[in-house]
Amino acid sequence: MPHLIVEYSANLADEIAIPDLLRTLHTAALTCPTMDQKALRTRGERREDIIIADGNPDHLFAMVTARILAGRLDDLKQTIADTLFAALQEALSGIGPERGLALAVDIVEIAPETFRKNHNLDTIAGVGQAAQ
Repeated sequence: MPHLIVEYSANLADEIAIPDLLRTLHTAALTCPTMDQKALRTRGERREDIIIADGNPDHLFAMVTARILAGRLDDLKQTIADTLFAALQEALSGIGPERGLALAVDIVEIAPETFRKNHNLDTIAGVGQAAQ
């Protein structure tokens, strides 16, 4: 926790470097309060089979789902959503207005009662704490 899952249309990879998008979102998330670098996982999920709006195959989309442990105040969740959405918009700002582009961010809470994790990242040099 947190996990950033970036779903994107396959054709978006023709327009931008997806690893750069993932790094941008990962870095933006680390600026949010309570984000712990050791716990942050960011991954992309390419979607080949999609239909957007009127079905034009040239349309693009990116959807960021941030999965965070439940219990955070709404103001903090809004800050996380706003930060990620601004980073997403900036990262894709080079895509011209003639292209259909659908962007979204959603915050989803993870139930702590059923969430399990384990890692050894505390022992790895250079892996830090939450950004301040």
